[in-house]
Order: sequence, then C-alpha cells, then structure tokens
Amino acid sequence: RAEIHKFFMSYKDNKKSNVYKSREGYNLYASNYDQTLKLLDSFEKDFLLTILSKIKVGEALDLGCGTGRLIPTLKRSAAKISAADVSEEMLRIVKQKFPEVETSLANVNDLPFNEGYFDLVVASFLIVHVRDLEVAFDQVYRVLKDGGIFIVTNINQRKPPKLESKNGEKVVIESHYHRPVDVIKALENCLFKIEKEEFVNEKGVWINQIVVARK
Repeated sequence: RAEIHKFFMSYKDNKKSNVYKSREGYNLYASNYDQTLKLLDSFEKDFLLTILSKIKVGEALDLGCGTGRLIPTLKRSAAKISAADVSEEMLRIVKQKFPEVETSLANVNDLPFNEGYFDLVVASFLIVHVRDLEVAFDQVYRVLKDGGIFIVTNINQRKPPKLESKNGEKVVIESHYHRPVDVIKALENCLFKIEKEEFVNEKGVWINQIVVARK
C-alpha cells in the first residue's frame, strides 16, 4: 500500500502549490489523470465493482466521470451511459476513448438533465470537491427515476494532494472533508434510503466509504 501512503503524504508541500477550483484544476491535470487509475481503483478494492456487477439498468450517469475510469464497468451494468464532469479536458479524453458515450459539461449543483431520467447515478471521488452535500444530493435525487440507485464514494481526504500538470506545474484542487456520518445524514435528509454502506480500510483507518442509496 505504499502508493496510498505516498498519495496522502503529498499534502505537506501544498502551501507552495497553486490551489484551483475543480474546473480549472482538472483541466490542468487531465492529461496526467490516467496515470493514477490503478491507485484510484485501490481505494475501492473490489467493493464498487462487486456492487455494479449485480446491477442491470437502462440509463446510467457517471457523475464526475474524470477520464472515464468506470465506463468499462458501467457498460456491463447499463444499456446506455452518460458521462458528466465539470472539466472540459476530462470530457475531451472521455470522448476520445468512448465516442459512443454522451458527455455533458455539468456542475453537480445544477445538473442539466430532466427530472427522473436515470436509473443509476454513480459518483466516485466526486463529493470530496463538494462543499454542500445536500445541494448536490438533491440534484441527484431529482434526475433519478423513482426506485433509482445512487452509488457514492467518500474518500478520507482531510487535505488535497499535490498533483502535477503536463507542463510540470504543481496543482492543488480545492477539496472538502466529509465524515461518513455526515454523508449518510445528508443522503437521508434528501429522502434517499440507505441500502448498503461499505468501508475500505488501511492499517485500521478507513480510507473510503462506499454507499448505495435508493430514491
């Protein structure tokens, strides 16, 4: 687990780095994002893949899709996939990899989708960049069909790591720490029913919370 340790230890030099909002930061970091895919997978172990393997739906939304890490897995769960992100550069890469996937430039606080459109919404490594969970969860609730499933992950990240852009610039993307109990409370306040909660642990400390909720 040395890579996870290195990831968290990269906080210490953040004061020397430029801090960006999500859109600007991920536009800068997008070209290097795929170098971290195996690391991101390790934060979920097999929990998320196992959950998704048991789901078969029509319309799915990969919310905060990044460069499309989850899209190959979602293809086995959903007949049609849409991908949304706040970063134009991330979406450009998604479209290169998966031209058949419909992409949307979107902020989770104001989703550009019709009410009751999706059967499944997955938001992995997204809420760490969300200040007000209930505003975001209300939007997810709105775009889900009745009985629709929301899968959300919550990384244990008290401070954002220092990333490196293609041109070598050190980039820190603004983030917000959420206690697991606050994630559950926000979901319930937005009328979601919690169906499953899993924790990925490292040396006795939780590093990721994975929640399955239903509208």
